[in-house]
Amino acid sequence: MPGPILRPVSVPTRPIQVNLVYVYLASLVAATSGLLFGFDIAVINGALLFLKQQFALSELQTEFAASSLLVGCVFGAACGGGWSDRLGRKKVLIFCAVLFAFSSIGAALPRNLTEFVVARVAGGIAIGMASLLAPLYIAEVAPAHMRGRLVSLNQMAIVTGILLAYLVNWSLSSMGAEAWRWMFAVAAIPSLFFLLALFFVPESPRWLVEKGRDEEAHTVLAKVSGRAQADIELAAIREAIQEESGTLAELFAPGYRRALILAVGLAILQQWTGVNTVLFYGSVILKEQVGGHSQSAAIGANVFIGLVNCLSTIVALWLIDKLGRRPLLMYSAGGMVVAHAGLAFAFLQSPPNAMLVMGLMILCTASFAVGLGPGVWVVLSEIFPTRIRGRAMSIATVALWIACVILTFTYLSIASALGPTGAFLIYGGMCILTIWVVAKFTPETKGHTLEEIEKLWRP
Repeated sequence: MPGPILRPVSVPTRPIQVNLVYVYLASLVAATSGLLFGFDIAVINGALLFLKQQFALSELQTEFAASSLLVGCVFGAACGGGWSDRLGRKKVLIFCAVLFAFSSIGAALPRNLTEFVVARVAGGIAIGMASLLAPLYIAEVAPAHMRGRLVSLNQMAIVTGILLAYLVNWSLSSMGAEAWRWMFAVAAIPSLFFLLALFFVPESPRWLVEKGRDEEAHTVLAKVSGRAQADIELAAIREAIQEESGTLAELFAPGYRRALILAVGLAILQQWTGVNTVLFYGSVILKEQVGGHSQSAAIGANVFIGLVNCLSTIVALWLIDKLGRRPLLMYSAGGMVVAHAGLAFAFLQSPPNAMLVMGLMILCTASFAVGLGPGVWVVLSEIFPTRIRGRAMSIATVALWIACVILTFTYLSIASALGPTGAFLIYGGMCILTIWVVAKFTPETKGHTLEEIEKLWRP
């Protein structure tokens, strides 16, 4: 049975003139947090090989080093929504920028694993907050007909950060045992740029209306699409807010509870489809589980994965407002089923064919990047009412990061117990489950205003 269908409640009678420079500036600045997000989660891929040697890490300690950032992400996501609802999206993003800068330096200077973990947890808190606030902020500033494309800019920034991390890792890998310190320190530069740029973008107009600052909200909306359209959008936002209680309990009321369950389910499945086994452990897989690669070669191979990740996300930016959310999510998960099944077969060979494994890792990454990567964040940013959107996205994002911690903290152990074949078969099963959830329960939200989408969940 197909998911619920939204039908527009109103159709514009004339094209809306949008100030593209203003909209893209605000969106790109917010998406810079995605660049830092991507860099910080991916830099561990290359650094992990050096860390294992530097601190003589066991397999369990290696999983802990890789997942420590993600533990911070859980805490950041848990408090980010509430803070943004009280203080505003912009102020919390400024705090994230400061934390990004401090954590990147802290991760470069530790004398032992404990100090490294503390620094990475701090960076994770910044990522957790930014991962829900950046798409939320962009969705609340963007016009409806551009929202999917603009929210996907955040995913584009994430994969660009991942590629940048792989390139930095590769370029520094010949520096010797201390190379990993410079890999982490580099992130301080974009962190400072992000901090400065945030002072030149507006606060979310929907948050301003919620706080009774209608005049400021109208000014922002007018800069986006003109005064006449701003009057229409301001009235729609006011109407939506007046009809909402804005309490956390409302999330668990009939109607919105369905949206919350769907959001949490999609968030968990996005991670358990297993792409982060490639993004976080790619170098370890190629050097230790496939074999025959030097540290530098294993790290360098991931540059190709990062490049495909970027190119596939560009395709997603073009498709998401044309093809829609649901088809992209299902095609994406289907491609990952093929990739995981292929990897499961490849690791039955002894030794595995390195080129086949590399090609299937690229297919896995490309399939994720073209759909599940940006698509889930777009859906999460769209399906909740305005006044509880921050809290709701916080819950969904916490679930996403917990799922990511579980995946990252268990991959080496599962691969050790069941072999890489068993691990990839499990992830392929999760992809099949994702296809079913999207087909049966996920509405198509392409081209609808946030206020129209909200009406879908009302009992």
